[in-house]
Amino acid sequence: MKALMCNSLGLPNTLVFQETADPQPGPGQVVVDMKAAGVNFPDALIIQGKYQFKPALPFAPGAELAGVVAALGEGVKNVKVGDRVIAMCTHGAFAEKVLVQAKQIIPMPPAIGFETAASFTLAYGTSYHALKGRAQLKEGETLLVLGAAGGVGLAAIQIAKALGAKVIAAASGAEKLAICKENGADDLINYSTEDLRERVKELTAGKGPNVIFDPVGGKFAEPAFRSIGWNGRYLVIGFADGEIPSIPLNLPLLKGASIVGVFWGEFVNRQLFDFIKDLGDMFALIEQGKLKPLVSKVYSLEQGAQALQDLLDRKVVGKVVITT
Repeated sequence: MKALMCNSLGLPNTLVFQETADPQPGPGQVVVDMKAAGVNFPDALIIQGKYQFKPALPFAPGAELAGVVAALGEGVKNVKVGDRVIAMCTHGAFAEKVLVQAKQIIPMPPAIGFETAASFTLAYGTSYHALKGRAQLKEGETLLVLGAAGGVGLAAIQIAKALGAKVIAAASGAEKLAICKENGADDLINYSTEDLRERVKELTAGKGPNVIFDPVGGKFAEPAFRSIGWNGRYLVIGFADGEIPSIPLNLPLLKGASIVGVFWGEFVNRQLFDFIKDLGDMFALIEQGKLKPLVSKVYSLEQGAQALQDLLDRKVVGKVVITT
C-alpha cells in the first residue's frame, strides 16, 4: 500500500510518500480502507516530536479517518467487512490501509459522506466536550472564540449557537471573519487590526464573555483572559500559535474565573461511554441542520505534506481532508 511516512522527525517537507507493507489485524483490531482522513494541528506537531504522544519511527501521521472495513482481527464483533465507518487513531491515518482498535470504530450515519465524516470527530468532539462538558455553556451566555475560522473554531461557533449562546468570533482577516459570520457568529473581531481586549469590552458592555475558547495560545491569551467576565471559564484547547502562554495567577483570582484544560483524546480514553453519548448528540444536531462541517479543500494522499504545511501556515479555513 501507499502511505505518507514520517521516517525522521521534521517539518511536513520531510514526509515521504512511499510503498509500505499492508497492516495485518491482530486480536481486537480492524483494517480500514481509508477513503478520507482529516488533517489536524496535532498531526503537524507529532511529526516534529512536539506532541504529547511520540510514536516510534517510522510512522504515518493522521488521527481520524472514514472508510470501509477491509479485514477483522480475532474476536471483533462490533463491525463486519464492508461496513462504512469512522475511525480514530493516534497516528496512521495517512495511508491507504489503516490499522485501528475495534473499540475506536464508529458506524457512519448513512446521510454523511466520507469527507464530512473524516473531518468531524476530532474538531467537533473537542469543541462539544469543551463547551458542554468542561465549560457547561448555558443558553444566553456569551462565548469568545479565538482562532475562530479554524476547524475547532468553526465547530465551537456552531455548537455554541446550537446550545443557545451568543458568539463573538475573533480571527485574523476579513475573509476568515466572513466565514465565521456565515457559520453563525453574532459579532466579529479582527485581532490583526483591532485591540482584542477593548473590542471585547465594547461588545459585552464591559461585562466580558462568560466563556473563552482558545485553541491558539500565544500573545492573545493574556488580553483575552483579562477581558473575561465574573465567574468566567477559560478553555485551554491547544497552542496553534506555537507559544505556550503564561497567565498571571492573580487574574483568575480577581475575576473569580477558572482556567479549564481540555484534553479530548484522554477524555475519550478514560470516558468512552460519555464520548459515545456526545457523538450521538452531535449526529442528531447534524441531522437537524445545526452542525455543518466545512471542508474547504481536499488533497490527495500524495499531497498530504502540503496539506500539513498549509495548516501550519494558517492558510486553512474550516477543515481540510486527504483522500485516496
